[in-house]
Amino acid sequence: MSVVSRSPLAPRVSRASLAPLVKVVLGPLGAAALIAVLHSGAIPPYQAYSVGLAAVYTVLVLSVNLLAGWAGIWSVAHPAFFALGAYFAAYGSTHGWSLESVVLGALVCGAMLGAFLGGAGARFSMLYVALLTLAFTMVSLEVMGQWTSVTGGDQGIPMEKLESALGLGTIASAGTQAQYIAVGVAGVVLAVAALARPTALRMRLLAAKSHPMAARSVGIAPEAQSALAFAVSAAFATLSGVLLALVVGFVSPDPFSLALAISLIAACVLGGAGTLLGAVVGGAYLTWAPTAAEGVGLPQPILQGLVLIGVLLFLPGGAVPHLGRLARRLARRSRTPAPVPVPAPAESPEPSEESPEPVPVPGESAPELLRLDEVAVTFGGLKALEGASLSVRAGETVAIIGPNGAGKTTLLNVLSGLVAGGQVAGRVAYAGSPLLKSRATARRGLGIGRTFQHAETFPELTVLENVLCTRRRITAQDRARAVELLDQVGLAPLADRYPAELSFGPHKRLDLARALAEEPALLILDEPFGGLDATERSLLARQIVRQQRRGTAVLIIDHVLDDLFAVAHRVVAFDFGRPIGEGEPGTVLDDPRVRASYLGEGGVREELPRRDTSVGAAVRLDGVDHTYGGVTALRGVDLTIPRGSVVGVVGANGAGKSTLGRILHGTLPPTRGRRTADQALRTALVPEGRALFKTLSLRENLEVAAYAVGITGADLRTRLAETAEWLPPRLRGRMDVPAAGLSGGEQQILAIARGLMARPEVLIVDEPVLGLAPAMVEEVYARLGRLAHEGITVVLLEQSLGRAASACHELVVLHEGTVALRGETAGAEFLARAERAYFGGRDGAALPAAQG
Repeated sequence: MSVVSRSPLAPRVSRASLAPLVKVVLGPLGAAALIAVLHSGAIPPYQAYSVGLAAVYTVLVLSVNLLAGWAGIWSVAHPAFFALGAYFAAYGSTHGWSLESVVLGALVCGAMLGAFLGGAGARFSMLYVALLTLAFTMVSLEVMGQWTSVTGGDQGIPMEKLESALGLGTIASAGTQAQYIAVGVAGVVLAVAALARPTALRMRLLAAKSHPMAARSVGIAPEAQSALAFAVSAAFATLSGVLLALVVGFVSPDPFSLALAISLIAACVLGGAGTLLGAVVGGAYLTWAPTAAEGVGLPQPILQGLVLIGVLLFLPGGAVPHLGRLARRLARRSRTPAPVPVPAPAESPEPSEESPEPVPVPGESAPELLRLDEVAVTFGGLKALEGASLSVRAGETVAIIGPNGAGKTTLLNVLSGLVAGGQVAGRVAYAGSPLLKSRATARRGLGIGRTFQHAETFPELTVLENVLCTRRRITAQDRARAVELLDQVGLAPLADRYPAELSFGPHKRLDLARALAEEPALLILDEPFGGLDATERSLLARQIVRQQRRGTAVLIIDHVLDDLFAVAHRVVAFDFGRPIGEGEPGTVLDDPRVRASYLGEGGVREELPRRDTSVGAAVRLDGVDHTYGGVTALRGVDLTIPRGSVVGVVGANGAGKSTLGRILHGTLPPTRGRRTADQALRTALVPEGRALFKTLSLRENLEVAAYAVGITGADLRTRLAETAEWLPPRLRGRMDVPAAGLSGGEQQILAIARGLMARPEVLIVDEPVLGLAPAMVEEVYARLGRLAHEGITVVLLEQSLGRAASACHELVVLHEGTVALRGETAGAEFLARAERAYFGGRDGAALPAAQG
C-alpha cells in the first residue's frame, strides 16, 4: 500500500494521541494551582475547609460517575463504601496504624466488597442491582452503627494523626495540611481516570454495557467487567472516605445516610455520567448545595429535587455534556469543514459485473477445521435445531441457506456460544478439539470471529475503538494494526467517528473489521449482504475473497442468493432446523426438497370467490420507495390491491414484505411515492410473530383490539360475540385462558381474530403459518379463505410461493425490495416464471453459476 494513501491519517492520529495527555495533566495542574491559592491565604479558612470537602466529594462522585457512565451500573452502595473508608482511617489512627496500612487496607477492603457486588449484580437487571446495593448500604450502615467498639456508635470516633511507615512524615487531621492532601489526591484521581479513558479498560466496559452479546463474541465477559468496574469504583469511594476523616477530623454516622445515595446520583446526573469534569461539578454541588438552599430559603431536599428535575428536562445527559455539545456546535458554525468521504476499501477497484473477482478454491489437502455431528438445540419443548451435521475445511466458504425459521442463526449461535437459555446436544469439533464446552468469551481466542445480522457495534465507542476493544491491552502496534484494518475496509478516515454517524454499508464494514481484528481462522457471517446496495455487496464480496486467499474458513448465511453463491464453494440447505440438502451453488436449488423449503409444497387449491372487476381498488401504491437509515427496503413499487381479492406477496426473508404490509396498512408512511385509499377504509394488520399479549386471556386480547379502534359498550359485546363465532369451537370454550397457554397455530388464529375486531375491509396477514405444523397450516388458510368469501380483501405476506399460489387470486413476487413479477396464479407457466423471479429477481433470470 502506498504511503500517500495513509499520509492524511498521520496528523489526525498524532493529535488524537496528544489530546489524552493534555487531559491527564489538567487534574494535577488544577490541583497544584488550587493548593497554591489556598496556601496564599486568599481563601478564608471556612471556605478553604469547603474547598477541601469539595475535593473529597469530587473523588466520591467520580467513583459513582464512572461506574454509571462506563459500566452502566447505578449504585446505591457508595455511602457504605464512603463510611468504610472514613471509619477505617479513624480506627487506624487511634490504634497506631501507619498511613500506608490505612490507605492500602481501606482500598483492598472496598475493592473486595465492590467486586462481590459487581459480580453478583451482573446476573440481574438494573432494578435488582439497585435493590442489591440498597440492601448492602442498609446492612452496612446498621452494622457500623451497632459496632460501637470500632465506630463509636452515634457518638462517633475522632480522627487522629497518621504517621508514614516510609518516612514521609506525619499527617494531622482537620487542618490545612489535610485540605491540601484532599485537593492533591483529587487531582491525581482525575489524572488516573483520564489515563484510563483511552485504554482497553474503558473500551471493554462500554462494550459490555452497550451490547453484552456482541461483547461476548469478541472475548469480553460482561460479568467480569461489572465486577472489575465495581471494585475500582468502590476503592475510589473508600479512598474518599479516608480523605473525609482527614479533612473533618471526626467521623460520625450523620453523613452516611441513604439521602447521600440519592444526592450522589443527583450529582452525577447534574454533572454528566461518565465525564471527569462532571465529577468536579457534582462534587461542588454536594458541598455548596446546603449553603445555596439556606440562601434561597428552601429545604435542601426540595432544592435538590428542583435542580434534578430541571437538569433532566432541559439538560439531558448532564450540564457538562450539554455545554460540550453547545461549544462544538458553535465551533462548527465558525468553520465549514469539508465532508469526509467514505472511500472504498484499499486496493479494491470499482466493482464490475463483467469481471467478478475469482473465488480461490481450497486445496484438496486443506485440513478440516470445523465439524458438527448431530447437533441439536432445544428451547423447552421447541426444537430449533436437530440432526445438524456439516464440515468446513480451512480456506473453504460454506453457505447456509433456508427460509426464515430454518435454524440458521441458531446454528451460528451454537458455534459462537451464544445460545442463551437453550440446551445444546451433539458434538462440535474445532481444530480437532471439542468446542461446546468452551465459554463464549474464550472462542474468540480460539480463532473464531463473527458478525451479526444487524451489525451490532458498540455505539459509545468510536470506529477505531470498536476494533481495538478486542484487545485486553492496547499497544502502539495494536493501534497501527487497527488503522490498517480500517484502511482495508475503507473506514480509516472515519476512525474517530461514532457508529451512529455511519450509513448502513460502512456500519456493516465496521462489524466485519471487528470480526477480523485478530485474524480469525473461522469467520462466521450472519446475513452480511442484507440491506446493501450493489456496490457495497461487491465490496463485501471482495473482502470475503481476500480472507479466502489467506486460508480463512468462512461460514455464511444470507437470503441474497446471487451474492451468496458467488463467494461460496459449497451450500448446505436447512429447513425446520434440519439439513435437507447439500451441493454446489449452481446445483443445490435443483434439489426438490431445497426448492420446496423456499417455495412451499402448495396445498389444496382453495375455492376462491369470483372477483368483481368493477368495484375498483382498495389500496394503491405509486412509485413507493422506503428506506431505514441507509437501508433500502422498497424501490419503485407500483401496486394495486383490488377489492374482494386475495393477493399474495411472496419473497425471501429481507425482500421487503413486512415493510410493504405496513405501508399498505397505512401505519408506515413511504419515504417516497404515494399511497392512495379511501379515508374511511378500515384496515387491519396481523404482524409476523403474532404480537399477542401472552398474559392476557383470549377475551382480553380481543377487547384490547376493540378499545384501540374505539369500540366499547354494547358494540363491543356484539363484536366480541361475532368474532368468537369465527373462532374454532376449542377456542370459543377457552376464552378466559391466557394466550400463552395456546399452541402456535391457535395463537395465530387468535391474532387474526384480534385483527377482525376492527371489522376491516382489508386484512393484511404477515407470515400467517410460519413455524406451524402442516395440520395447522391447512386450518389457518381455510379460515382466511372464509374471510374472502365474506367480502374481506386479504393480503398474504408469505415466504412460501406454493402455499400462496394455492390460496390467492394473484401473486406479487418481491425480490430485494422491487416487484419482480405479478400475475394471476392459474397455470403452470406462470408458477415457473414466479420461481425464477423469486430466486433471480427478474422473470427468466438464470440461476447463479457454480464456483470452483
